[in-house]
Amino acid sequence: MTAQKDGDDSYAEFRRVVNMPPARLRKWLDSEASRSVGMTKGGEKVTKAGEGEAVGHHMGERILEIRATAKAALTEQDKADMRKVIGYVHRHLAQRPSGDVKDSRWRHSLMNWGHDPLR
Repeated sequence: MTAQKDGDDSYAEFRRVVNMPPARLRKWLDSEASRSVGMTKGGEKVTKAGEGEAVGHHMGERILEIRATAKAALTEQDKADMRKVIGYVHRHLAQRPSGDVKDSRWRHSLMNWGHDPLR
């Protein structure tokens, strides 16, 4: 596979797994629920707003930046972050808990990464 083809595949998969439109993702990231889930870069669990920024919340901000960038203008860092999002979403979808996930930390964490599993 050529680098161009690999990049096209990653771009398409990123667009597929990030299933929250930018306005909806922005609204979610601005919510207290979004800031109350995940793990910090230092490995601490976030259970309420103000305990530090979770890696996923930060990546949600990056997703908005990437989505606002023309495909031809994407940097190598943008592409690496896109692959990181794809990997995270795939891994966490495979860990779906049983029962109702509507208000679960699992769903909220995925939503920070731009994916709403209920869509």
